[in-house]
Amino acid sequence: MDCYTLVFGSIFTLSFLYIIAKLSSKSSEKLPPGPTPWPIIGNLHLLGAKSHASLANLAKRYGPITSLKLGQTTAVVISSSSIAKQVVQKQDLAFSSRFILDALQAQNHYQFSVAWLPVCPQCTLFSKDMDDPFSDSKVDELKDAVSGIVDVAGKINLVDYFPILEKIDPQRIRYRANIHLGKLFKLFGDLINERLEEKKRNHSEKNDILEVFLNHSAENPEEINQNHLESMLLDLFIGGIDTTTGTLEWAMAEILGQPEIVKKAQAELAEVVGKGKPIEEADVSRLRYLQFIMKETLRTHPPAPFLIPRRVDQDVELYDYVIPKGSIILVNAWAIGRDSSFWQEDSLLFKPERFRSLELDVQGKDFALIPFGAGRRICPGFPLALKLVPVMLGSMLNSFNWKLDADIEPKDLNMEEKFGAIVTKAHPLRAIPSPL
Repeated sequence: MDCYTLVFGSIFTLSFLYIIAKLSSKSSEKLPPGPTPWPIIGNLHLLGAKSHASLANLAKRYGPITSLKLGQTTAVVISSSSIAKQVVQKQDLAFSSRFILDALQAQNHYQFSVAWLPVCPQCTLFSKDMDDPFSDSKVDELKDAVSGIVDVAGKINLVDYFPILEKIDPQRIRYRANIHLGKLFKLFGDLINERLEEKKRNHSEKNDILEVFLNHSAENPEEINQNHLESMLLDLFIGGIDTTTGTLEWAMAEILGQPEIVKKAQAELAEVVGKGKPIEEADVSRLRYLQFIMKETLRTHPPAPFLIPRRVDQDVELYDYVIPKGSIILVNAWAIGRDSSFWQEDSLLFKPERFRSLELDVQGKDFALIPFGAGRRICPGFPLALKLVPVMLGSMLNSFNWKLDADIEPKDLNMEEKFGAIVTKAHPLRAIPSPL
């Protein structure tokens, strides 16, 4: 009896979802081209385990503006630099809203987060030069919780594509997100309260990110309250921990796979800074080859391959197409960085030297290279990333020689990706340092 109930219940649920999808969909001849959707699920089956690569392949067939039906939701994928420029610069206001994942609606995070709020004054705070306010004892707890929320946010969640399932949460993704976010907000709340008590007792200030936030909140209490402070700290650490370590790991993996690149970088470091000497932020501007390595790493391995998904709040004309209200907009920075029509036939090769003749930066001005996005919704933490990661990579190369673990040959290094909100190496890099 239970088996029959399950079967008929499943049939009824699927039929109901199919009817809802048909009633809520708007057929439009002006939609961008794309694959024919299946009943109920639409094109969800085409996303695969590595959605960024799957959608890049679809763009080769249907063009640089591709539309898909993901459950009840229309998605439009942008896979060329010229169209990305139109979306995030020329028509950026029409495309500036965020598509808020159900997982990030836990603890009402999206209502206070810089990343998910409409364009607002809080977005400028992250551009300041700031230090880490956390003590070493909290680092592991923080990293575990951040990794947990990044993991659940990166999973394909049926609720995002079938909103009718929101109350059910069939994959328990929001449930798990609620636990991770609760831990983080408790951690940040305690930190804020401790600092406020310390300021009252000592009447002194520290030179770190939290002090900047607290001072801004005191000057603008109606603009920023403690909920905003906690969410902004969360944005900073979610956007700064896994993305930074992931980019550094990809850079090391790529150059250890080509030992001649390591030799060139170490030779430059020895000439400009001095062999074995510490790297300072001021040195980075003089280390051109190190900058080439960073640009090539961000071109081939943008941390968030779709940047942060956008949404249109009304019908929008884009070239000869109409993007219907409520559509998800995915700018595939991963595909744009590998577009052979711009990067030529060696677009899949890791080749830092290409930037000797290409005057491109990663700050949102050159749309063939937008690992941080562009326009008014550019990643607010990019100034910090551009200072921190090159210093870390340069310090590692100027302090040690490196070889791959277990006598792995460079040509045999596994470079498989693991897709998620942040794309990481499927097999962590294992490298052994030795004295210079």
